[in-house]
Amino acid sequence: MKAKSRTEEQLLPYETIEAATNGDITAINSVLAHFEGYIATLATRTLYDEHSCPCRYLDPELKCRLETKLIVRVLKFKLV
Repeated sequence: MKAKSRTEEQLLPYETIEAATNGDITAINSVLAHFEGYIATLATRTLYDEHSCPCRYLDPELKCRLETKLIVRVLKFKLV
């Protein structure tokens, strides 16, 4: 299976990454917005009701933890 390649429009601009690593709140929010769908996918859980029917929901606590970890990693990231 061949990996999908990303076009330049799908990537975060270097300037945004640089600003985010320097603590710019607007840039950090841009990074969070960029990864919002991925974080939502990771934070989605499946529960089963009393009839064993699956129900999917977004776990807000897990979503918040993932966003916090992303922010911490962005702030620790060193550009070469």
